[in-house]
Amino acid sequence: MRKLSRNDPCWCGSGRKYKNCHWKQDQAARRERRSVLGKMQRSSRIIIKTEEQIDGIRRSGQLTRDILDMLEDRIQPGITSNDIDRWVYEYTIAHGAIPAPLNYRGFPKSVCTSINQVVCHGIPDDTILREGDILNVDVTSILNGYYGDASRMFTIGEVSDQARQLAQVTRECLYLGIEQVKPGNTLGDIGHAIQQHAESHGYSIVREYIGHGTGLQFHEPPDVRHFGEPHTGLTLQPNMVFTIEPMINAGKCQVRVLDDAWTVVTVDGCLSAQWEHTLRVTDDGVEILTA
Repeated sequence: MRKLSRNDPCWCGSGRKYKNCHWKQDQAARRERRSVLGKMQRSSRIIIKTEEQIDGIRRSGQLTRDILDMLEDRIQPGITSNDIDRWVYEYTIAHGAIPAPLNYRGFPKSVCTSINQVVCHGIPDDTILREGDILNVDVTSILNGYYGDASRMFTIGEVSDQARQLAQVTRECLYLGIEQVKPGNTLGDIGHAIQQHAESHGYSIVREYIGHGTGLQFHEPPDVRHFGEPHTGLTLQPNMVFTIEPMINAGKCQVRVLDDAWTVVTVDGCLSAQWEHTLRVTDDGVEILTA
């Protein structure tokens, strides 16, 4: 059948031109069909994990937790972020795993270290950590083919009240998001809980970088935004596995990427903080796989 042009008689028999009759209605219906199809296609790519896969992800997540715990006693003023990278690499390899960031899309190190105004994806180097800095360390382990992804904030020596509060509120945002993880809730419920808490403290939420499905690959569907409206977005189902990892800025939400094509910083130089866990939707709630 020939596709109607805008100036053809409308298919309904009214005698009016198509553009002056049913054209707008038909265009809206086509857009709706495309939107529904797109949502179905995205949802169909989400991997509902088996119990065997979840057990493997859990083991990898526990290793990631152990790595972050190992760093607690080592991170202090005077060390470099390269020291952290070396410790993470050595511990990961010694436990039969692989650091997922290493050579991922050209990333040159085994861990991301994001200091002060760095939002995420900071590359370890010879930068010396100093009293008063705040630091996010983002670790992802691959153990027996399964991924465990988490990050944690570290305060270096005595830090300002403003820096400590930002790190604390960001942690609270993570756990408020986690409280929304249960079957029947939506991704919008997670984002809304995080956004409300952050903005109630005068902070802003980074939009460009979000949580994600994980477990069998480093990054899988769905996208997990840290802002949104309740009762919107994908409905959570048992054995979905994804990260929540809010990035909260003390100043403006806008960010920029440095010339190394990885390091993301706040546009205004204000501090940023992030916490992250890998989560499983259970039959009646949530399991933190990296706790």
